Amino acid sequence: MLAKSLHGVFLMSKPTFDWTKVVKWDRVKIYDLSQPLSNLTPPFPTYPPFEFKWIKVLHEHNVQAQYIQGPLHIGTHLDGPLHFDPAGPDIASIPLEQLVGEGVILDISDMVGDFDIYTSEMIMEKAKQVGLEIKPGDILIIYTGYHKYAWYQPNADVIRYFLKHPGPTVEFAKWVVKMKFKWLGVDAGSQDHPLNTVIRKIRPDIVKEAEAKWGKPIDEVLPWPENYQVMHMIPFKHGVIHAENLGGEIEKVLNRRCIIGAFPFKFQGGESAYARIVAFCSD
Repeated sequence: MLAKSLHGVFLMSKPTFDWTKVVKWDRVKIYDLSQPLSNLTPPFPTYPPFEFKWIKVLHEHNVQAQYIQGPLHIGTHLDGPLHFDPAGPDIASIPLEQLVGEGVILDISDMVGDFDIYTSEMIMEKAKQVGLEIKPGDILIIYTGYHKYAWYQPNADVIRYFLKHPGPTVEFAKWVVKMKFKWLGVDAGSQDHPLNTVIRKIRPDIVKEAEAKWGKPIDEVLPWPENYQVMHMIPFKHGVIHAENLGGEIEKVLNRRCIIGAFPFKFQGGESAYARIVAFCSD
């Protein structure tokens, strides 16, 4: 049976991979790049919180069982094509070959701060500085440094984490499509610049703070509609999806090429899913 990949290529059979040049499998270490998820995890603005409760307990039912409800866009999660493309495949339809592969975890934290914009040129420049080659078809994970403000960190700051982190524009979105990346990841609340999301409408005070830093009006720096949710709008239609809210052990694998995998649950009809993001690296 023919299977169609996210990039429109029909696969006759399971592809084979030679990853021996990327990692030494007899010395592989597994790094968890995922944040914890609980009822304390803050949701993205305008989304409801994650909830869980006990529906069976040992002393009454002789078994323990829980019930959960909440948005899919909370904690470490994979945004699926269906999130912004009604014609896109659901989470369950994404082949594992699309979710696992070679990639780099690139640290640009020394190049960006609150409200800053990063570009494809900055990414390539940084990769060159640290001796990494970013290849077409890679998985690209961007470390902005805003992971340190995540809710479970000692220096937690949800305002900076969700509302002020750096992000890209339409230039970057077109570049990732050209590079045919398998998927992207970021250690922040969104792959988009926060002021290219609903935050721009619901937090005018944050817009004013950004404009004061830029010295320009927001419509000049991030004009809409071309930049509105651009990292969701453009790449998704070309099969380049992304994971958000990465963290965990990410600082242990910065500026390295590893085998990287995103493992969402096999959700039929799902537009996105909670995911475990893992890097297989050898020292």
